Amino acid sequence: MKNFCTLYAHELCYDSILEQIQTTFPKAKITQSQEEDNKLILVEHKQGVLKGKKTFQVRYREKAQPGYQIKTIDSVLTQNLAAMANFVSTLPTSNKMIQELLIQKIQTINSEIAILTEDDLKEELQRLVKKITAAIDGFIFCTGPTLSDNVASAQFLDQDLNVIQDSQGFCEVDSVEVSINSKYFDADQNNPEEDQESRKQTNEEVLKQNGVKVNANLPLTNSEADVALRSPKEIAERVVVLAVTNMVAFNTMEGAQALEYLEHFELLDKATPKEMDFLKDPTEEKKSYETWKCEGIWVLMWALHKVSELGFPNKLADLNQIAADDYPIAEGADPNEFIASIENVRKNREIMDANDLYYRLDWACVDARINGQEMEAVHPGVVYERHYALNWLIHYQDQEWDDVTCDT
Repeated sequence: MKNFCTLYAHELCYDSILEQIQTTFPKAKITQSQEEDNKLILVEHKQGVLKGKKTFQVRYREKAQPGYQIKTIDSVLTQNLAAMANFVSTLPTSNKMIQELLIQKIQTINSEIAILTEDDLKEELQRLVKKITAAIDGFIFCTGPTLSDNVASAQFLDQDLNVIQDSQGFCEVDSVEVSINSKYFDADQNNPEEDQESRKQTNEEVLKQNGVKVNANLPLTNSEADVALRSPKEIAERVVVLAVTNMVAFNTMEGAQALEYLEHFELLDKATPKEMDFLKDPTEEKKSYETWKCEGIWVLMWALHKVSELGFPNKLADLNQIAADDYPIAEGADPNEFIASIENVRKNREIMDANDLYYRLDWACVDARINGQEMEAVHPGVVYERHYALNWLIHYQDQEWDDVTCDT
């Protein structure tokens, strides 16, 4: 099925949606089910003996911890909402005030309702969408003229299908109501961690001082109290494998030699599937990609206290600045001795300070790329690779090295 539109609400509203469907389609067959974090409603709408039936599906999901702000990226929904707020902030607009209110409203969202169909149900679904949106005090996101005659590639609509904001900057409303249920506000007031807000403010000031664009609507990153870092041994093993693949990338070692080296020291199982693929077939294209892992090595060596300062990402990391005795790979040395020597890593606070900074830097780089602008204050490639390594360090989304994402 194709997406007809998606509704967003501040309230947790599954029961209300089900009621609206039942009253709008009283004779329809309605089937409910569950798929991971989605509640599914399948509606089979009979239109008469000769016309047969048409179907649509509603996919509902909500935040695990409802609130009135996007404070942390802890699920696919919060990730999507943060991306939506960022997207809106980059759009042209004929009404800056309305755009800011829409961003604020996105921050308050706690549930998402996607409507999908393959059938021609525009008129019927228009009625349903308007009823649901009025009942939940939400807004609608759609692409193309599914609900209105507006042909913009992306559009945000109110309950009357008026355009709040579209991708071309058009707006036809005078106000956007941003409501907050007191129970969510009170709950959030009991939860904020002082380090999160302080970290955000400090790093935004760093960006301003270095001429980097600041997006004040980016959510807080995790509190240091909620982060479990990778173990010293796991980080040390990871940096050893990265150092070996780095030598192949820079033609210091052949791929077959690297595989033999890792096997000899019983570290071959620490290489990821993508690293194994590279070492078995180190093409020039793959080597070019792998050379960027110098930045990952730099970050991990910093986390292990082998690099004193991470430094600002306006230039490439220079691994030659790491003392030879501290580097994980040395001629005639057993890398397992390096691994065994690592007993601790930097404190959660230091690593979360860096992670938050690179999260905000990465957003600025993505924003510049989307808008066709050059990033002069920082090197986007360096920012991305360091953000990648930092996300791995903090178990971001519980992703392993090959699968780390740098969401902004």
